[in-house]
Amino acid sequence: MPRKLAAVLLLAAFVSGCGEEPGFRATLTDPVNIELSWPDDDPDAAGRIVEYTTDPHGDYTILRFLPPRQTSYRHPDLIPETRFYYRVRPFYGAVSEAVTVSGPAGSGSAGPPVSLRTGGQSAAPAAFRAEPAAEEMVRFSWTDRSSDEDGFLVEIRKPGAPDFEPVEMSDPGTTSAGLASLPGEEGSSYRLRAFYYGPASPVLDRTTGKTPV
Repeated sequence: MPRKLAAVLLLAAFVSGCGEEPGFRATLTDPVNIELSWPDDDPDAAGRIVEYTTDPHGDYTILRFLPPRQTSYRHPDLIPETRFYYRVRPFYGAVSEAVTVSGPAGSGSAGPPVSLRTGGQSAAPAAFRAEPAAEEMVRFSWTDRSSDEDGFLVEIRKPGAPDFEPVEMSDPGTTSAGLASLPGEEGSSYRLRAFYYGPASPVLDRTTGKTPV
């Protein structure tokens, strides 16, 4: 299964009034590169997603799920002379215990589904397991204990890394996922977050320039 975080499409209504809200900024750093930035102002957020579209009445594409303390994202090598629309959203949720490939599964068992918004850690995925699979894949499985997730995020902490970061998304209601293992990820720890989206920021738009000569 390929990594999907950069290619997930979400249907979204256009937010009228594309003026720039204090704190959330989109800067055209050169004709075909846009730098987005925002304040680290939500201590409860598990991270943020950055989304864009070129059709404000159509689908938004998720560029990246980002860890909670990251406050900028560069969208590079864009189509020249095109208007791009951006928004950011926090996400929240409950996370499983960390596991390693071929290590013991996380604790917990199935029970009545509970809300992520009110259930706390009792809504976290249980029995999370990571196992090796063919073609240098890692196969994940878990027990879904939340009733209202918007999806699941596999998070990775590579050897020597200070914290986990999102690496793969699965749809709500699923109980398994696959991930291609990349060089440098041997010995990594993984965990699984059942998540839900917070409110989106106002939309910012920027128009790229001509192709640099």
